[in-house]
Amino acid sequence: MTEDRILAAEYALGLLEGEELLAARAREASDTAFAADVGQWQDRLAPLADAIHPRLPRAEVWQRIEAQLSSNGGTANIVALQRSLRRWQWAGGLSAAAALILAFLALPQMLGSSEPAQGIAQGPTADQPILAANMPIEGTPLRLDFTYLPGEDSLLVGAVGLTADGVHDHEIWFVPPKGDLVSLGIVTPGKIVAHSVPNAVARALHDGSQLVLTREPLGGKPAGADAGPVVAEARFTTI
Repeated sequence: MTEDRILAAEYALGLLEGEELLAARAREASDTAFAADVGQWQDRLAPLADAIHPRLPRAEVWQRIEAQLSSNGGTANIVALQRSLRRWQWAGGLSAAAALILAFLALPQMLGSSEPAQGIAQGPTADQPILAANMPIEGTPLRLDFTYLPGEDSLLVGAVGLTADGVHDHEIWFVPPKGDLVSLGIVTPGKIVAHSVPNAVARALHDGSQLVLTREPLGGKPAGADAGPVVAEARFTTI
C-alpha cells in the first residue's frame, strides 16, 4: 500500500488537519489519481460508519500496537505511530473498526519493511477484498462490527459498548451455502478482538456471506447440544 493511498485514506476519514489538510484538499482538486483514490476510500469505508454510535478503542489497544512496534525496534517508527494514533483518537466521530482498519493497513509502511510485522494483520491482495458487516443488536442502539482481513484469515470483532450480563455468552456463526453452521468464536463484550478464521470458511467468504449471533450458556454452545436462539444477523459487504 503506497503512501499516497494511506494519505487518501486519512483524508477520506477526516483525520488530516492544518497544513496537511489544506495540502490534501489542493491535491484532490488538481490530481485526478489522488481524487479517485479518495473517492474509492469514501465508498469503501462508508458502510462502516453508517449509523454506528461513535466510540474509540480502549487505551489498551493503542498500548498493544505501540508495544508491538517497540519489539521491532526504531524510535522513529514509534514517533510516527504516536503521531497517527493522536489523529485517530481525535477523530471521535469514526467507528473503532474504521480506525483499526487504517492502522492495520498503515503499520507495515511505518515499519519501513517489506516483511510482515509479526502479529500485525496485513492488507488483502488485489483479488481478496476486505469484507465488513454491521450487526444491530435488537432493542439497543448498539451493534457489532465485523471486519474480515483475508491476508491473515482474521476476523476483527468489535463489541465496544456492549457489557456482559454474567449469565449468557453470544457466539458468532458463519452460515455456509450448505451444511452446518461454523462457529467463529465468542463475542468479548467491550473489546475489539481478532478471531482466527478456519481455512474452509476463509475460502467461502464473499460479498453477501451471512453471519448470525446466538445466545448461549457461559462458555459458548455445549458440545453435543444444538446452537441457541439466533438473536442477530448480518451480511458481509466488500469495502
